[in-house]
Amino acid sequence: MLPVKIQVQNNHLPDSPGVYFYYDRAGELLYIGKATSLKKRVGSYFVKAHDDRIGEMVSQIARIDYIETPTVIEALVLEANQIKTKKPKYNILERDDKSFLYLVITNEDYPRPLLMRGQELERLGIDPFRAKLTDKTKKKFLAVFGPYTSGSSLKKALDLIRKFIPWSDCWPPEATGRKRACFNVHLRKCPGVCTGAISKKDYRRIIKHLIMFFEGKKLQLIRQMEKEMKQASKAQEYERAADLRNKIGALKHIRDVALIVKEDFELPVTRVKEEMIDLDGRIEAYDISNISGTSSVGSMVVFEEGVPARDKYRKFKIKTVPGANDVAMLEEVMRRRLKRSKDYPQTWPLPEIMVIDGGAGQVNRTQAVLDELRVKVRIIGIAKGFDRKQDRLVFNREDLELARVATRGKEIFQKARDEAHRFAIKYHRQVRGRKSLGQN
Repeated sequence: MLPVKIQVQNNHLPDSPGVYFYYDRAGELLYIGKATSLKKRVGSYFVKAHDDRIGEMVSQIARIDYIETPTVIEALVLEANQIKTKKPKYNILERDDKSFLYLVITNEDYPRPLLMRGQELERLGIDPFRAKLTDKTKKKFLAVFGPYTSGSSLKKALDLIRKFIPWSDCWPPEATGRKRACFNVHLRKCPGVCTGAISKKDYRRIIKHLIMFFEGKKLQLIRQMEKEMKQASKAQEYERAADLRNKIGALKHIRDVALIVKEDFELPVTRVKEEMIDLDGRIEAYDISNISGTSSVGSMVVFEEGVPARDKYRKFKIKTVPGANDVAMLEEVMRRRLKRSKDYPQTWPLPEIMVIDGGAGQVNRTQAVLDELRVKVRIIGIAKGFDRKQDRLVFNREDLELARVATRGKEIFQKARDEAHRFAIKYHRQVRGRKSLGQN
């Protein structure tokens, strides 16, 4: 039950999704938050023990307003837009936490939604709290939304929205030579950029729909789609009209139970921060080179700020693995590398990410070594495709932060993998050459 002295809008907190607003006695806005249930979420502030910051804020609350939303996902969108517009006192106190997520829409021929951290936006000259685009950054992005206090909720929201506003994270066939549709095309989550099935103009229309949704303009979006449906029907484009009809129905009856997570029932200021991955930090890539198990070597290359740091490259001559067993050789390299990190932490610091040339076998073996030695480093494997565009990233998809950077950092990871391969082959040839001369 709320204290009697606090004035509540309509003298009632509904048991429904929405966004709440805390004001002090002078009418200053203190805090904005989202809720799966306004009644339960707001009530939790007055029945739990809090840390000093939350306790200070709660002691100042004199008035509570709210806006109900039809769904949890619309509360998520409204919260971010209201924080950006009104900049409440206690939300601003959190602005130093650059780990908050933002949704950006890239400005490309086929734009894509990406998740970025506040510190990444800062490097691009964008104020992460106001998320305002300048003339320079407009060349890179069509829109920036956030901050979002719940990264997992934002990721789930994007997955949900993609069912009725499909977008592509593929490249067009002229860039890849690809002829087969990606898996998301079959799930109706990709409109077919990968196969050239959609024009730039029609794809931009879809991205406009996505932007409208995250601007909180769901009703306007529905009206826009209804207009497009009538135009398609009039032009006898019945398949497109039916597709739009189905998407309109999905928009009107969003089922977002997946967004009701434990985090919605905890106070946001006390949340546990995720460990961030800095793509400008230390990235290590590994490769193994041998011929039928002879002259076997391993390589480690280091990238910092997205470019090779050649003075930090390291070579490993395989000592314990007979025959051709690349996975076992990689394990040897990892054990030796991690031992040196323990013995010489200053000269062998742990990286942000380890990039492994290989698939699930190499990644799983590396993870087993890390777990055994109790070392926490994220891993991404690169399973080779027909060309670099077809390379497949292998990683723990339950790790939100790793999944976020996987797409954004793919080009850096590929460059590091290629450099590790080049360096390993060079060292292998040196070892093989010395053996042919009878040298050790």
